[in-house]
Amino acid sequence: MVPADNALLAAGAGVVLCGPAAFVLGPWLMRRIPEPLLEEGDTKIPYADLAVARAAYWCGALAAVSGGLLGWMLGITAVLPAWLLMAISGAVLGYIDARTRYLPSAIIWPSYAVVGVALIGASAGSGDWGALRRAVIAGVIGFAVFYVLWFVFPSGVGFGDVRLSGLLGLPLGWLGWGEFISGLYGGFFIGALVGIALIAARVMKRKQMVPFGPFMLIGALGGVLLGGPLEQLYVG
Repeated sequence: MVPADNALLAAGAGVVLCGPAAFVLGPWLMRRIPEPLLEEGDTKIPYADLAVARAAYWCGALAAVSGGLLGWMLGITAVLPAWLLMAISGAVLGYIDARTRYLPSAIIWPSYAVVGVALIGASAGSGDWGALRRAVIAGVIGFAVFYVLWFVFPSGVGFGDVRLSGLLGLPLGWLGWGEFISGLYGGFFIGALVGIALIAARVMKRKQMVPFGPFMLIGALGGVLLGGPLEQLYVG
């Protein structure tokens, strides 16, 4: 992984902007987003009960680390704001999913609009409208693939994962197909390894579900960091 131009400045901006934003925004959203309709027999921690200092620190720390890594790799570029917004949203979504096994659509759908506008701005600023077209196609592909997985295997993939896949596919696709493929589907590999390790350690049973959203988000971050080099290695 080779740092981008102005990597230190961009990484610092990512930490300073993303960390405090998620620290404040995370608990604020948790107090306000509506509860999902649960199926009979299902239970969850109410979102409002998560809105404590612990959530603020976790969301802030996750967003700061993600924003710093993204800034280090992308540098001061037109697409960096879109990814910093994704880091803030992803930190909050990942924390909520890890605690509740739910990815609230009240956060995901507005994130589509915010990240989408930022990607339009990135293409306008860079003049690379082909990247925007690729982003839309990648978002549709990601959503469609996960939709099929949810339809075939609903006990293993939640519809929140379907919504999140399209959201992640947009900025990953803007960067390139290597970032999209490795970032969106790398979450499967990471999730499988962690699940096998937890079952082997008897921390969880074979039929228990592991929240998949955090692995999708980690995979997307990995796609930004490693997608380009992996694509070049494959092509070369």
